Amino acid sequence: MRGTHAVRTSGGFSFRVDLRAALVVLLLTVAAVAAAVVLIGVGDYPIAPGDVVRTLFGGGTTAQEFIVNDLRLPRVLVGLLVGVALGISGAVFQSISRNPLGSPDVIGFGQGSSVGALTVIVLFHGGSTAAAGGAIVGGLVTGVAIYALAWKRGVHGYRLVLVGIGAAAMLTACVSYLLTKANLVDATRAVVWMTGSLDGRDWSQFWPLLAACVLLVPLVLGNGRNLRMLEMGDDAAYALGVRVERTRLVLMLAAVLLTAIATAAAGPISFVALTAPQLARRLTRSAGPNLLPAAVMGAVLVVVADWVAQQAFGDRQLPVGVVTGVLGGCYLLWLLVTERKAGRI
Repeated sequence: MRGTHAVRTSGGFSFRVDLRAALVVLLLTVAAVAAAVVLIGVGDYPIAPGDVVRTLFGGGTTAQEFIVNDLRLPRVLVGLLVGVALGISGAVFQSISRNPLGSPDVIGFGQGSSVGALTVIVLFHGGSTAAAGGAIVGGLVTGVAIYALAWKRGVHGYRLVLVGIGAAAMLTACVSYLLTKANLVDATRAVVWMTGSLDGRDWSQFWPLLAACVLLVPLVLGNGRNLRMLEMGDDAAYALGVRVERTRLVLMLAAVLLTAIATAAAGPISFVALTAPQLARRLTRSAGPNLLPAAVMGAVLVVVADWVAQQAFGDRQLPVGVVTGVLGGCYLLWLLVTERKAGRI
């Protein structure tokens, strides 16, 4: 299904809907919900998908309601929101940089959040809440620093990527240094946090993440048209009436916050922000940032990866970040080979 359809409201406002993109979003949403239901039923006490749905609507037994609503539902919801946040932030950075490698976990923002969290854990022996706050502060400080270093009469895409890759290398070295300074207990906590995991996630992680997504995702989607104009170049965007630097700064700040808050909630789940926008664009076959498809694709990737982490290795359950790292690394290699053959790198 290709093409667009014009929609006109009763107030005279009209907009265009990409039919293929709308269908992709619908199918990905169905896939995310179905994967979430299946994942809720997975565990030491397996529950059939039908019983999961019945329990979510208040028709389960007392044991099922406790397992589903108190233990497993918040974990799955955190995974869905983390995927949404990473998918949409990756789409923003790839669109701003006009580079498929312009992902938060490639250009340093994820590493900045890791340094912030590990600083709190290793140097101040802070708990999970303090570590989450450190991750947010670290991500914001890194975002400001990379933006300032990449600035030269504006922020050029390739300069942003190059500065970000350099920052990522230095921040990775900081992570290694902090681990050498940690005692055994703090080092163990730090390593577990750095793998990216949904284990033990409850409603205390869900509500702040939901609030951030409710505030920031509509802000990004509302600037989707301006972001698409930015992909045409600064001069063309200026000519079309876009306030280029203001729009770029607002979108980068929103994307950095989404990355930092997602990292604070579940640790650095790698490569979702890189792969989700690319996969979404290949499915929609449409130009532009594809913000909403990327967000839903991110949710699908995290939930499916968590299911694989729990089921594919027998009794040994892996953190979700390990699975996304392996799959994302393979995708990155394929992307580099493809870009090289196309002569773009």
